[in-house]
Amino acid sequence: MSRIELTNLRKEYGNVVAVNDLNLTIEDGEFIVLVGPSGCGKTTTLRMIAGFEDPTAGEIRLDGSIVNDLEPRDRDLGMVFQSHALFPHKNVADNIVFGLRMQKVGKEEQRRKMHEVAELVRISHLLAKMPGQCSGGESQRIALARTLVTEPSNFLLDEPLSSLDAKLRRELRAECDRLHEQLQKTFVYVTHDQEEAMTLADRIVVMDAGEIVQMGSPIDIYSNPVSYFVADFFGNPAMNLIEGEFVQNGSAEFRSDSFTVSLPEKYKDISPGKGTFGIRPENVQVSKANGGDTRNIGLVEPLGKDTLLYFETAAERPFVAIVEGTESHSSGEPVELSFPGDNMFLFDGTGDRIRA
Repeated sequence: MSRIELTNLRKEYGNVVAVNDLNLTIEDGEFIVLVGPSGCGKTTTLRMIAGFEDPTAGEIRLDGSIVNDLEPRDRDLGMVFQSHALFPHKNVADNIVFGLRMQKVGKEEQRRKMHEVAELVRISHLLAKMPGQCSGGESQRIALARTLVTEPSNFLLDEPLSSLDAKLRRELRAECDRLHEQLQKTFVYVTHDQEEAMTLADRIVVMDAGEIVQMGSPIDIYSNPVSYFVADFFGNPAMNLIEGEFVQNGSAEFRSDSFTVSLPEKYKDISPGKGTFGIRPENVQVSKANGGDTRNIGLVEPLGKDTLLYFETAAERPFVAIVEGTESHSSGEPVELSFPGDNMFLFDGTGDRIRA
Protein backbone atom coordinates (compact mmCIF):
# COMPACT_ATOMS: atom_id res chain seq x y z
CA MET A 1 0.00 0.00 0.00
CA SER A 2 1.09 3.59 -0.61
CA ARG A 3 -1.57 6.03 0.47
CA ILE A 4 -0.69 9.72 0.87
CA GLU A 5 -2.75 11.88 3.21
CA LEU A 6 -2.35 15.63 3.61
CA THR A 7 -4.25 17.15 6.54
CA ASN A 8 -4.58 20.92 7.05
CA LEU A 9 -1.26 21.34 5.26
CA ARG A 10 0.02 24.91 5.32
CA LYS A 11 3.19 26.61 4.13
CA GLU A 12 4.11 30.22 4.81
CA TYR A 13 7.10 32.20 3.57
CA GLY A 14 7.09 35.22 5.84
CA ASN A 15 3.77 36.96 5.21
CA VAL A 16 3.10 34.96 2.04
CA VAL A 17 0.82 31.91 2.34
CA ALA A 18 1.92 29.50 -0.41
CA VAL A 19 -0.34 26.59 0.64
CA ASN A 20 -3.44 27.30 2.70
CA ASP A 21 -4.77 24.49 4.95
CA LEU A 22 -4.86 21.90 2.17
CA ASN A 23 -6.62 18.55 2.69
CA LEU A 24 -6.07 15.76 0.18
CA THR A 25 -6.02 11.96 0.16
CA ILE A 26 -4.21 10.17 -2.68
CA GLU A 27 -5.16 6.52 -2.92
CA ASP A 28 -2.79 3.64 -3.56
CA GLY A 29 -2.02 3.29 -7.29
CA GLU A 30 -3.75 6.54 -8.24
CA PHE A 31 -2.36 8.89 -10.90
CA ILE A 32 -3.19 12.31 -9.54
CA VAL A 33 -2.27 15.60 -11.20
CA LEU A 34 -1.90 18.92 -9.36
CA VAL A 35 -2.57 21.65 -11.88
CA GLY A 36 -2.86 25.41 -11.80
CA PRO A 37 -1.11 28.64 -12.80
CA SER A 38 2.37 29.60 -11.65
CA GLY A 39 2.42 30.46 -7.96
CA CYS A 40 -0.69 28.45 -7.06
CA GLY A 41 1.17 26.22 -4.58
CA LYS A 42 1.29 22.95 -6.50
CA THR A 43 5.09 22.55 -6.53
CA THR A 44 5.34 23.64 -2.90
CA THR A 45 2.82 20.93 -2.01
CA LEU A 46 4.85 18.32 -3.90
CA ARG A 47 8.08 19.44 -2.22
CA MET A 48 6.48 19.13 1.22
CA ILE A 49 5.40 15.56 0.39
CA ALA A 50 8.96 14.81 -0.75
CA GLY A 51 10.47 16.34 2.39
CA PHE A 52 12.33 19.18 0.66
CA GLU A 53 10.13 21.78 2.40
CA ASP A 54 8.92 21.72 6.01
CA PRO A 55 5.21 22.47 6.52
CA THR A 56 4.35 25.48 8.66
CA ALA A 57 1.40 23.47 9.97
CA GLY A 58 -0.51 20.28 9.23
CA GLU A 59 0.39 16.63 8.75
CA ILE A 60 1.74 14.45 5.95
CA ARG A 61 1.01 10.73 6.30
CA LEU A 62 2.40 7.91 4.19
CA ASP A 63 0.58 4.62 4.74
CA GLY A 64 -0.91 6.06 7.92
CA SER A 65 2.40 7.16 9.48
CA ILE A 66 3.21 10.83 10.03
CA VAL A 67 6.41 11.67 8.11
CA ASN A 68 6.76 15.42 8.77
CA ASP A 69 10.09 14.91 10.53
CA LEU A 70 11.50 12.23 8.21
CA GLU A 71 14.36 13.10 5.84
CA PRO A 72 13.57 12.78 2.10
CA ARG A 73 15.75 9.66 1.80
CA ASP A 74 13.69 7.91 4.48
CA ARG A 75 10.27 8.46 2.85
CA ASP A 76 10.61 5.85 0.07
CA LEU A 77 9.62 8.37 -2.59
CA GLY A 78 11.03 8.82 -6.08
CA MET A 79 11.32 12.37 -7.42
CA VAL A 80 11.63 13.43 -11.06
CA PHE A 81 12.51 17.10 -11.45
CA GLN A 82 11.78 19.69 -14.11
CA SER A 83 15.53 19.85 -14.83
CA HIS A 84 16.95 16.43 -15.62
CA ALA A 85 19.77 16.94 -13.05
CA LEU A 86 22.01 14.28 -14.63
CA PHE A 87 25.70 14.04 -13.76
CA PRO A 88 27.43 15.30 -16.92
CA HIS A 89 30.71 13.47 -16.15
CA LYS A 90 29.03 10.06 -15.73
CA ASN A 91 27.65 7.95 -18.57
CA VAL A 92 24.00 6.97 -18.72
CA ALA A 93 24.53 3.64 -16.97
CA ASP A 94 26.36 5.29 -14.06
CA ASN A 95 23.67 7.96 -13.77
CA ILE A 96 20.99 5.30 -13.49
CA VAL A 97 22.69 3.24 -10.80
CA PHE A 98 23.87 6.20 -8.70
CA GLY A 99 21.00 5.84 -6.22
CA LEU A 100 21.65 2.12 -5.85
CA ARG A 101 25.32 2.81 -5.11
CA MET A 102 24.28 5.23 -2.36
CA GLN A 103 22.13 2.41 -0.94
CA LYS A 104 25.19 0.12 -1.12
CA VAL A 105 23.45 -2.37 -3.41
CA GLY A 106 25.81 -5.05 -4.83
CA LYS A 107 27.24 -4.55 -8.31
CA GLU A 108 25.51 -7.57 -9.83
CA GLU A 109 22.15 -6.36 -8.49
CA GLN A 110 22.91 -2.86 -9.77
CA ARG A 111 23.53 -4.19 -13.28
CA ARG A 112 20.42 -6.35 -13.23
CA LYS A 113 18.14 -3.52 -12.13
CA MET A 114 19.80 -1.04 -14.50
CA HIS A 115 19.12 -3.26 -17.52
CA GLU A 116 15.54 -3.88 -16.36
CA VAL A 117 14.65 -0.19 -16.11
CA ALA A 118 16.60 0.70 -19.25
CA GLU A 119 14.47 -1.83 -21.12
CA LEU A 120 11.34 -0.50 -19.43
CA VAL A 121 11.89 3.09 -20.58
CA ARG A 122 13.52 2.03 -23.86
CA ILE A 123 17.01 3.48 -23.43
CA SER A 124 19.12 0.30 -23.49
CA HIS A 125 20.97 1.62 -26.56
CA LEU A 126 22.07 4.74 -24.64
CA LEU A 127 23.81 3.15 -21.63
CA ALA A 128 27.37 3.88 -22.83
CA LYS A 129 26.64 7.47 -23.90
CA MET A 130 27.27 10.65 -21.92
CA PRO A 131 24.28 12.90 -21.04
CA GLY A 132 25.59 15.61 -23.37
CA GLN A 133 25.22 13.19 -26.28
CA CYS A 134 21.52 12.60 -25.56
CA SER A 135 18.49 14.58 -26.73
CA GLY A 136 16.04 16.26 -24.36
CA GLY A 137 13.59 13.37 -24.62
CA GLU A 138 16.30 10.81 -24.03
CA SER A 139 17.58 12.76 -21.01
CA GLN A 140 14.09 12.77 -19.49
CA ARG A 141 13.87 9.00 -19.96
CA ILE A 142 17.23 8.64 -18.21
CA ALA A 143 15.94 10.75 -15.31
CA LEU A 144 12.86 8.50 -15.11
CA ALA A 145 15.06 5.39 -15.14
CA ARG A 146 17.24 6.76 -12.34
CA THR A 147 14.12 7.16 -10.20
CA LEU A 148 12.53 3.84 -11.19
CA VAL A 149 15.63 1.78 -10.41
CA THR A 150 15.36 2.42 -6.66
CA GLU A 151 11.79 0.99 -6.66
CA PRO A 152 10.10 3.72 -4.56
CA SER A 153 6.54 3.25 -3.29
CA ASN A 154 5.38 6.54 -4.82
CA PHE A 155 6.55 8.70 -7.71
CA LEU A 156 6.56 12.50 -7.53
CA LEU A 157 7.00 14.33 -10.84
CA ASP A 158 7.51 18.10 -10.91
CA GLU A 159 6.71 19.43 -14.41
CA PRO A 160 9.04 16.84 -15.98
CA LEU A 161 8.04 17.60 -19.59
CA SER A 162 7.86 21.40 -19.56
CA SER A 163 11.26 21.92 -21.23
CA LEU A 164 10.49 19.62 -24.18
CA ASP A 165 8.96 20.50 -27.53
CA ALA A 166 5.31 19.67 -28.25
CA LYS A 167 5.96 16.41 -30.12
CA LEU A 168 8.27 15.05 -27.40
CA ARG A 169 5.81 16.08 -24.68
CA ARG A 170 3.09 14.02 -26.36
CA GLU A 171 5.42 11.01 -26.68
CA LEU A 172 6.58 11.14 -23.06
CA ARG A 173 3.05 11.77 -21.76
CA ALA A 174 2.16 8.43 -23.29
CA GLU A 175 5.32 6.94 -21.74
CA CYS A 176 4.35 8.16 -18.25
CA ASP A 177 0.85 6.72 -18.71
CA ARG A 178 2.30 3.37 -19.83
CA LEU A 179 4.67 3.24 -16.86
CA HIS A 180 1.83 3.92 -14.45
CA GLU A 181 -0.25 1.14 -15.94
CA GLN A 182 2.68 -1.27 -15.85
CA LEU A 183 4.01 -0.43 -12.37
CA GLN A 184 0.63 0.05 -10.63
CA LYS A 185 2.16 2.58 -8.22
CA THR A 186 1.05 5.99 -7.02
CA PHE A 187 2.02 8.92 -9.26
CA VAL A 188 1.71 12.54 -8.11
CA TYR A 189 2.33 14.80 -11.08
CA VAL A 190 2.61 18.61 -11.08
CA THR A 191 1.98 20.66 -14.21
CA HIS A 192 0.59 23.98 -15.40
CA ASP A 193 -0.39 22.34 -18.71
CA GLN A 194 -4.10 21.44 -18.72
CA GLU A 195 -3.61 19.06 -21.67
CA GLU A 196 -1.15 17.00 -19.62
CA ALA A 197 -3.60 16.97 -16.73
CA MET A 198 -6.50 15.85 -18.94
CA THR A 199 -4.59 13.05 -20.69
CA LEU A 200 -2.73 11.59 -17.69
CA ALA A 201 -4.85 11.92 -14.57
CA ASP A 202 -7.18 9.51 -12.85
CA ARG A 203 -8.09 12.56 -10.78
CA ILE A 204 -7.22 16.23 -11.22
CA VAL A 205 -6.67 18.65 -8.34
CA VAL A 206 -7.06 22.25 -9.54
CA MET A 207 -5.24 24.76 -7.34
CA ASP A 208 -5.30 28.54 -7.13
CA ALA A 209 -3.73 30.87 -4.56
CA GLY A 210 -2.61 27.96 -2.39
CA GLU A 211 -6.02 26.30 -2.20
CA ILE A 212 -7.85 23.45 -3.92
CA VAL A 213 -10.68 24.92 -5.98
CA GLN A 214 -11.94 21.68 -7.55
CA MET A 215 -11.14 17.95 -7.60
CA GLY A 216 -12.51 15.33 -9.94
CA SER A 217 -12.01 13.16 -13.00
CA PRO A 218 -10.76 14.92 -16.16
CA ILE A 219 -14.21 14.75 -17.79
CA ASP A 220 -15.86 16.12 -14.65
CA ILE A 221 -13.45 19.05 -14.44
CA TYR A 222 -14.00 19.81 -18.13
CA SER A 223 -17.77 19.32 -18.22
CA ASN A 224 -18.72 20.66 -14.78
CA PRO A 225 -16.36 23.48 -13.74
CA VAL A 226 -17.38 24.98 -10.40
CA SER A 227 -16.11 28.46 -11.18
CA TYR A 228 -15.07 30.93 -13.87
CA PHE A 229 -11.42 30.18 -12.99
CA VAL A 230 -11.71 26.44 -13.69
CA ALA A 231 -13.83 26.96 -16.81
CA ASP A 232 -11.29 29.39 -18.23
CA PHE A 233 -8.27 27.25 -17.33
CA PHE A 234 -9.41 24.02 -19.01
CA GLY A 235 -10.01 23.72 -22.72
CA ASN A 236 -8.01 24.31 -25.88
CA PRO A 237 -9.23 26.56 -27.32
CA ALA A 238 -10.52 28.03 -24.07
CA MET A 239 -14.19 28.37 -23.21
CA ASN A 240 -15.84 31.47 -24.65
CA LEU A 241 -16.57 33.72 -21.67
CA ILE A 242 -18.56 36.92 -22.16
CA GLU A 243 -19.16 39.40 -19.35
CA GLY A 244 -22.52 41.10 -19.09
CA GLU A 245 -25.62 40.95 -16.94
CA PHE A 246 -28.60 38.73 -16.27
CA VAL A 247 -32.00 40.39 -16.64
CA GLN A 248 -35.62 39.39 -16.13
CA ASN A 249 -37.76 40.60 -19.03
CA GLY A 250 -40.74 38.27 -18.98
CA SER A 251 -38.12 35.53 -19.26
CA ALA A 252 -34.48 35.29 -18.20
CA GLU A 253 -31.87 36.75 -20.55
CA PHE A 254 -28.17 37.38 -20.63
CA ARG A 255 -27.21 40.72 -22.18
CA SER A 256 -23.82 42.09 -23.16
CA ASP A 257 -22.30 44.36 -25.78
CA SER A 258 -21.56 41.21 -27.80
CA PHE A 259 -24.64 38.99 -27.45
CA THR A 260 -28.16 38.85 -26.10
CA VAL A 261 -29.01 35.26 -25.19
CA SER A 262 -32.36 33.87 -24.05
CA LEU A 263 -31.71 31.53 -21.13
CA PRO A 264 -33.36 28.11 -20.77
CA GLU A 265 -36.44 27.66 -18.58
CA LYS A 266 -34.32 26.06 -15.87
CA TYR A 267 -32.76 29.50 -15.22
CA LYS A 268 -36.11 31.32 -15.00
CA ASP A 269 -35.47 32.33 -11.37
CA ILE A 270 -31.94 33.65 -11.92
CA SER A 271 -31.16 36.78 -9.91
CA PRO A 272 -30.65 39.91 -12.00
CA GLY A 273 -27.15 41.37 -11.89
CA LYS A 274 -23.69 41.20 -13.36
CA GLY A 275 -22.36 37.84 -14.48
CA THR A 276 -20.67 35.85 -17.22
CA PHE A 277 -22.02 33.65 -20.01
CA GLY A 278 -19.83 30.76 -21.15
CA ILE A 279 -19.95 28.16 -23.90
CA ARG A 280 -17.23 25.88 -25.23
CA PRO A 281 -16.21 26.41 -28.88
CA GLU A 282 -17.28 22.89 -29.88
CA ASN A 283 -20.82 23.59 -28.62
CA VAL A 284 -21.36 26.76 -30.65
CA GLN A 285 -23.70 25.96 -33.56
CA VAL A 286 -22.81 27.69 -36.83
CA SER A 287 -25.30 27.88 -39.71
CA LYS A 288 -25.67 29.75 -42.98
CA ALA A 289 -27.22 33.22 -42.81
CA ASN A 290 -31.00 32.85 -43.08
CA GLY A 291 -32.52 36.16 -42.06
CA GLY A 292 -31.53 36.03 -38.39
CA ASP A 293 -28.84 37.84 -36.43
CA THR A 294 -25.59 37.34 -38.35
CA ARG A 295 -21.91 37.59 -37.47
CA ASN A 296 -19.06 37.94 -39.93
CA ILE A 297 -16.26 35.42 -39.62
CA GLY A 298 -13.03 37.24 -38.80
CA LEU A 299 -10.52 34.42 -39.27
CA VAL A 300 -10.61 30.81 -40.43
CA GLU A 301 -8.01 28.43 -38.98
CA PRO A 302 -8.06 24.95 -40.58
CA LEU A 303 -6.63 22.19 -38.34
CA GLY A 304 -7.46 19.15 -40.48
CA LYS A 305 -10.25 17.28 -38.71
CA ASP A 306 -11.60 20.56 -37.26
CA THR A 307 -11.67 24.19 -38.30
CA LEU A 308 -11.64 27.12 -35.89
CA LEU A 309 -13.77 30.17 -36.72
CA TYR A 310 -12.93 33.42 -34.94
CA PHE A 311 -15.42 36.25 -34.44
CA GLU A 312 -14.67 39.77 -33.24
CA THR A 313 -16.80 40.86 -30.28
CA ALA A 314 -16.72 43.59 -27.64
CA ALA A 315 -14.87 41.14 -25.36
CA GLU A 316 -11.09 41.31 -24.98
CA ARG A 317 -10.50 38.02 -26.78
CA PRO A 318 -12.12 36.60 -29.92
CA PHE A 319 -15.20 34.40 -29.76
CA VAL A 320 -14.34 30.95 -31.19
CA ALA A 321 -16.43 28.21 -32.77
CA ILE A 322 -15.25 24.76 -33.86
CA VAL A 323 -16.78 23.20 -36.99
CA GLU A 324 -16.01 20.07 -39.00
CA GLY A 325 -12.91 20.38 -41.13
CA THR A 326 -14.94 19.35 -44.19
CA GLU A 327 -17.12 22.49 -43.92
CA SER A 328 -16.15 25.37 -46.19
CA HIS A 329 -15.97 28.85 -44.64
CA SER A 330 -14.10 32.04 -45.46
CA SER A 331 -13.16 35.28 -43.71
CA GLY A 332 -15.89 37.92 -43.94
CA GLU A 333 -18.64 35.34 -44.49
CA PRO A 334 -21.86 36.10 -42.55
CA VAL A 335 -23.17 33.22 -40.44
CA GLU A 336 -25.71 32.72 -37.68
CA LEU A 337 -24.64 31.48 -34.23
CA SER A 338 -26.80 29.65 -31.72
CA PHE A 339 -26.09 28.28 -28.26
CA PRO A 340 -27.78 25.08 -27.04
CA GLY A 341 -29.22 25.57 -23.56
CA ASP A 342 -27.74 22.35 -22.20
CA ASN A 343 -24.22 23.53 -23.05
CA MET A 344 -24.39 26.98 -21.45
CA PHE A 345 -22.35 27.90 -18.38
CA LEU A 346 -23.38 30.83 -16.22
CA PHE A 347 -21.25 32.49 -13.54
CA ASP A 348 -22.22 35.14 -11.01
CA GLY A 349 -20.34 38.34 -10.28
CA THR A 350 -17.96 36.56 -7.89
CA GLY A 351 -17.04 33.90 -10.49
CA ASP A 352 -19.01 31.05 -8.90
CA ARG A 353 -21.01 28.74 -11.16
CA ILE A 354 -24.75 29.35 -11.22
CA ARG A 355 -26.65 26.07 -11.09
CA ALA A 356 -30.12 25.69 -12.48
